[in-house]
Amino acid sequence: MRIIGIDPGMAIVGYSILDVADDGNFCLVSSGSIQTSSKDPEPKRLLEIYNDLKTIITKFNPETASIEKLFFFKNQKTVMPVSQARGVIILALEQAGLKICEFTPIEIKQSLTGYGRATKDEVAKLVKVCLNNCKISKLDDTVDSIAIAICCARNINLCKSQ
Repeated sequence: MRIIGIDPGMAIVGYSILDVADDGNFCLVSSGSIQTSSKDPEPKRLLEIYNDLKTIITKFNPETASIEKLFFFKNQKTVMPVSQARGVIILALEQAGLKICEFTPIEIKQSLTGYGRATKDEVAKLVKVCLNNCKISKLDDTVDSIAIAICCARNINLCKSQ
């Protein structure tokens, strides 16, 4: 099974492509980020996210998508732009006919570390362990997208069916 994991954002969208073998082992196919300029108007940034994500989906042809749910935001200024970005991401995933799985940050951390309040460092360490210590990005958004994909692989039965 091939999963695209997505950490939504307006400035940075982390993504990863993860292959899951029948024995449950993971292989990171690709990971990276879609970055938009804060100098551009929001509609242009949303279009860039949408178009770049469509290109990634076409290139890697995942079967399932996993995206972080908006659960709680400390910064009220970012909640609306991130919600808008998440909307165009879900649109691209739905148009591609992907099965879409959504998980809260607590669910993702619980799935990886066994503790829903784990730190970013703890999550990153366990992502590396799951990937047999292969080299991963230092960008939090990209690491988070890998964690989101791993969470999906471990909880595929909780995903909405298409």
